[in-house]
Amino acid sequence: MNWLVTGGAGYIGSHVVRVFAECGIGVVVIDDLSGGHRKFLDNAVPFVEGSILDSELLRRTFAEHAIDGVIHLAGFKYSATSTQQPLHTYVQNVCATITLLREMEQAKIGRIVYSSSAAVYGIPTVDLVTEDTPTHPESPYGRSKLISEWLLRDQELAAGLNHTSLRYFNVIGSGYLDLYDTSSHSLLPLVFDSLLSGCTPRVLGHDYPTPDGTCVRDFVHVRDLAVSHAAAAERLMSGHPLAAAYNLGGGTGVSVAQVMAAVSQVTGITFSPTSDARRPGDPAWIVADSALASRDLNWKTRHSLADMIASAWQARQEAARCV
Repeated sequence: MNWLVTGGAGYIGSHVVRVFAECGIGVVVIDDLSGGHRKFLDNAVPFVEGSILDSELLRRTFAEHAIDGVIHLAGFKYSATSTQQPLHTYVQNVCATITLLREMEQAKIGRIVYSSSAAVYGIPTVDLVTEDTPTHPESPYGRSKLISEWLLRDQELAAGLNHTSLRYFNVIGSGYLDLYDTSSHSLLPLVFDSLLSGCTPRVLGHDYPTPDGTCVRDFVHVRDLAVSHAAAAERLMSGHPLAAAYNLGGGTGVSVAQVMAAVSQVTGITFSPTSDARRPGDPAWIVADSALASRDLNWKTRHSLADMIASAWQARQEAARCV
């Protein structure tokens, strides 16, 4: 049984591919390499370069590799940038999902695990968000993720699609020394790049209604995330039902200032971050209740914040040595 991993050459996707291989689940990767890297994949992994907006490419991939299920991670994932590029965001995240679902239906592929986001909640008014917390996304990115969840639910009613959506919180760390986050929009890569170039890292917003004025987030290790993708795929293969959506968070809030202090301790580099204005639409506090995923998807936080940062730093240093 082969699973197609869309966006499988990216930071999260490549971790999913590794974990699937460890679990003995066959994988095929499709990625346009706009944010992914071919070097993140073992040469033995079947790789298709291209966009999932290409119906013909999907058709050929499904036929040539006997695909039985899809892990859908491909998309435009930059919440702040999506406000300047809403049409691009909807094309990459909504239109692409429609194309994928249409071709899956034609190929009679009835299983999908979707990469969603905590951004669907917008600015919550509760300390811990559950899957039943009202969804009020603040950005085109968050709205595109929620629309795609709706598409899966409608396709379940129309065509019997078996699915679930995994709502990621703040993903950091590295499960393997050769895999690391290369995004120019993510917190740790930005901090590491600043430190390695001799600059001072900056935080966005210092006047939030939180204990230290910086926003509070729920950080999770990327490999823990990948393990739960494998658990979701295995449950779908075994015919066990899954909830429509699951939070994947640690249940503990950590402020950006605390992250900066942990980075300083892990790297041994002393610094005091500078502060810029808040990003529009960023919540002051968002932390997950992930009890449902713990019950169904082998979800648990296996790493401390220091462990997550240390693994990310080690992988980033290894990448610098290999250049």
